[in-house]
Amino acid sequence: MSDIINKVAQSALVTLNLEELLHPGERVVYDIKDNLFQGLILREKDFRAFVKEHDWSAYAGKNVAIICSVDAIVPTWAYMLLATKLQGHANYYVFGDLEALEQALMQEAIAKIDPEEYRDGKVVIKGCGSIPVPTYAYVEIMRKLSPVVSSLMYGEPCSTVPLYKRPKTA
Repeated sequence: MSDIINKVAQSALVTLNLEELLHPGERVVYDIKDNLFQGLILREKDFRAFVKEHDWSAYAGKNVAIICSVDAIVPTWAYMLLATKLQGHANYYVFGDLEALEQALMQEAIAKIDPEEYRDGKVVIKGCGSIPVPTYAYVEIMRKLSPVVSSLMYGEPCSTVPLYKRPKTA
């Protein structure tokens, strides 16, 4: 009787799980519509008073998407003023919806990856998980790693889809 050998565990494959890169902080939306006069326009005096008095510590560690969900007149400086108050409290904030927030968070996480750690490696980008990873992230990781790795695959080490293999040089 021969022993069962786990060839996947013995292989030189490196698994990169993009899900693990995502910041775990709660995602919230700050909708500036709640600060509008009659739902149409932002009044500077009222808005500045709100910004001064609001408890911004409620956003501590959270990831915030700043939007205006109604068709209204909102000057650019108002969003900038919100950003000054979120700074130092929120983990991350963007102007845009939750999808824009997820993309920005992933972009920041991928930017921190040192491609040299994967030089000449055979890398499997994990495909399935419990947290949805935006398609953007898979394309971005291909862009970042393909110049340095020997091969890139998608899926699980036991069942991969080959995507890229460095051409052999003569």
